[in-house]
Amino acid sequence: MDLQLDQLRALDAVISEGTFEAAARRLSVTPSAISQRIKALEDSAGRILVQRTKPVQPTESGLTVLRLAKQVQLLTSDTVRELGDENQPAARLVNIPIAVNADSLQTWVMSALGRAAAGVTFEIHREDEEHTTRLLRDGTVMAAITSTAAPVQGCTVRRLGAMRYRPTANAEFARTWFPDGPTAQAFAVAPVILFDRKDDLQFRLMRRYTRRPVDPPRHYIPSSAGFSDAIRFGLGWGMMPDLQTRPGDKLVPLDRAVHIDVPLYWQQWRLDSPALGMVAATIAEAAAAALL
Repeated sequence: MDLQLDQLRALDAVISEGTFEAAARRLSVTPSAISQRIKALEDSAGRILVQRTKPVQPTESGLTVLRLAKQVQLLTSDTVRELGDENQPAARLVNIPIAVNADSLQTWVMSALGRAAAGVTFEIHREDEEHTTRLLRDGTVMAAITSTAAPVQGCTVRRLGAMRYRPTANAEFARTWFPDGPTAQAFAVAPVILFDRKDDLQFRLMRRYTRRPVDPPRHYIPSSAGFSDAIRFGLGWGMMPDLQTRPGDKLVPLDRAVHIDVPLYWQQWRLDSPALGMVAATIAEAAAAALL
């Protein structure tokens, strides 16, 4: 296949922006030029790469070529920066898309990204740590903080540490709903806070006590800060990371002896990229200071 750089850029822009018109604005060309580049790329690949829907969606083959497009753009930006040609737009900023779970993003990741921000822009995809590897596989992100130790194909993996979660409530809620402590009967009726419908952490904890499925009242709050505030304000109990506790919090663990440690790993594309390597180093340094 003879894959041209302008064609790969067009594919990335079309998938990222969702339409040929938006991709044309991003690349400062006409929609017709974008269409021609995508058609030439598909002819070279010998298969359809994008579904002409709104928004545009990549086919399975398109995801494979999209990953190549992002890799080529990253390495091109690194090379231009090393050559020192500051007149080239690619020499100024390298864009690195990363998938991060909400609790890490809320507590320790932002400080790391701040130290790594010189010459780099980030596109953060917030996703549960058990599902971030999907974004690596389909080429949406170049790196991810994940709970999966097995490396995604074409990626390297590094253990970062673990976040410790405890079953937590405010003191008044605990007295009202758990007067006899964390019993199976209390967990069956006490309101619980869930991040979203993929959040299984609270039910993992409850199974230690109930030994059977329970269906308590639940709140869904898809925000890390909102989740912890909901616990503070007494909407329910939830698995709260130690990193989110504050001095003076009127919070109590439902069981001081119980916690769940969620291991975290850094997975990234297997590329010799100075920019990506610098981001990985700052993430690892911040994790060493914050995690278990």
